[in-house]
Amino acid sequence: MAISIAGATSAFAQPRPYPESYLRYAGDPTKQTDPAHKTPGILKDVTFQQQLNEQLPLDAAFKDETGRDVRLGDYFKTGKPVVLAFVYYQCTMLCTQVMNGISSALKPLTFTPGQDFDVVLVSFDPRDTPGAAAKKKAAYLDEYKRPGAAEGWHFLTGDEANIRRLTDAAGFKYSWDEATKQFVHATGVMVLTPSGELARYFYGVEFPPRDLRFGLIEAADGRIGTPVDQVLLACFHYDPTTGQYSLLTMTLVRAGGIATLLVLGTFMFVSVRRERRTRERGAGGQP
Repeated sequence: MAISIAGATSAFAQPRPYPESYLRYAGDPTKQTDPAHKTPGILKDVTFQQQLNEQLPLDAAFKDETGRDVRLGDYFKTGKPVVLAFVYYQCTMLCTQVMNGISSALKPLTFTPGQDFDVVLVSFDPRDTPGAAAKKKAAYLDEYKRPGAAEGWHFLTGDEANIRRLTDAAGFKYSWDEATKQFVHATGVMVLTPSGELARYFYGVEFPPRDLRFGLIEAADGRIGTPVDQVLLACFHYDPTTGQYSLLTMTLVRAGGIATLLVLGTFMFVSVRRERRTRERGAGGQP
């Protein structure tokens, strides 16, 4: 279980687009109250601040769900972008919602894990084991239901030192609340470039498929996606203060203004030519 902070509170350095209902003790309905009134000393150290364009420590050591020793950089050798999330596998509520959100957001996409991108889930609880990771992977492969996805979903565990190296580099600060025996943490996912740099952050437990698609396309530098995606990206802009893509209204207004001018110009050109021809015909008919 975990104490969730996914709302817009003073614990964050930047505004967050989440309702106050996300601010709760996850997993225990009897404790769904504002944790700021219960553990203020812990909350001040909990943030999820964007570190855009920062390089993650690719030499950080972990174990995958089979118990094999791996390094973070192992998932950045194939030239694909990566969706990264921090969870812990003993959490029965909040982290499960994050993983559900990832699965739901990726299902509509034509991109395939293992072919076009990878999903890397890292437990920030050093007590988690590869066995627990393997159970989570089996559950989410069953939930995702995409053939071949096993090669693209990775569930990692590690020791405190390597976990902290990675989470600190990503701007993910969390705390352990001894009173409730839960972690206090924020929720979201990150999209990384094929070289391991932080490209996009999306906050909360539900992630718009469009935003994840755009994030993956931009992180891959346009090497995935379609020409239509490139056109759409010209109309949408990533706003780091909200962690969302927003429609560029001024761009559309300008495009509409240009289109209007073209239509008016064409109309005037045709009208002038028609009037000139009428005069020429009239002049030619005079004795």
